[in-house]
Amino acid sequence: MNKETKRKLIAYLLVLPAFLTVMAVVAIPIFTALKTSFTDPDTGGFTLSNYGYFFTTPNELKNLGFTLYVVVVTVVLAIIIAYLLALYLRFIKSPISRAIGSLYLLPRFIPSLVAVYAMITIIRDSGLLNRISQLFGGDFKPGLMYQASGMILMNMWFNVPFAALMITAGLGAIPDSMIESARDVGASKLQVFRSIILPLSFKDVVIASTFVFMSNVGSFTTPYLMGGNFPKMLGISLFDQFNKYLRYERAAALSVIMFLICSVSAGVYIYTNLKEKEWEK
Repeated sequence: MNKETKRKLIAYLLVLPAFLTVMAVVAIPIFTALKTSFTDPDTGGFTLSNYGYFFTTPNELKNLGFTLYVVVVTVVLAIIIAYLLALYLRFIKSPISRAIGSLYLLPRFIPSLVAVYAMITIIRDSGLLNRISQLFGGDFKPGLMYQASGMILMNMWFNVPFAALMITAGLGAIPDSMIESARDVGASKLQVFRSIILPLSFKDVVIASTFVFMSNVGSFTTPYLMGGNFPKMLGISLFDQFNKYLRYERAAALSVIMFLICSVSAGVYIYTNLKEKEWEK
């Protein structure tokens, strides 16, 4: 055995424990769930009925559409707000912007369960907003509980700081000299934004969008505490199939469906990273 072969063998041996760990805790459960999703609960044979259930049952189709609606609206609103916040933090130099820059990540350090319960005490019809309105003779009831709008509002709490962090990092990589040079030759602020800032930060916006999308497809805490009985987010539907109805095969099928939905976003993320030079152009 020559020296080069020994070096490669040692490298493989060093990687082997991590590879076996990934196989044990990630790959094997995925293959097991995939196999279970095609298993007939009565005969143990191969079947597509577990998947057909979610694409032929009206209630499950509504759950799927409701989930995609909440997720897409969350992504759009979170990215718009996060991008505006990132622009403010990057290009506005003031005590207020520095204070916001120090505090805007604070929601990420609050446990999700605590944050959701805190939001509930504020926006429910008998919550803080309603009590404040009563002090002035009103009876304001937001009507956000058990509605898509309430869950989307709560999603802003979790996703805007995360998206803003990623976009701010991208904006920070844009040299000030490039912007100053454009302004020196007479470019307006709008032209600088359209020609320099937006193209150079668009890749980070796309990547942030994919992460926000994937994190919300399978969300559980917010829809479980703030969502209605129908329609349901897919995470709640999966919980019901597994825990309430004990339909493990259907739960496995729904897991695969959710994985495929997230794979679309993951594909965009991979494509964006592979085409980094094209994005910059």
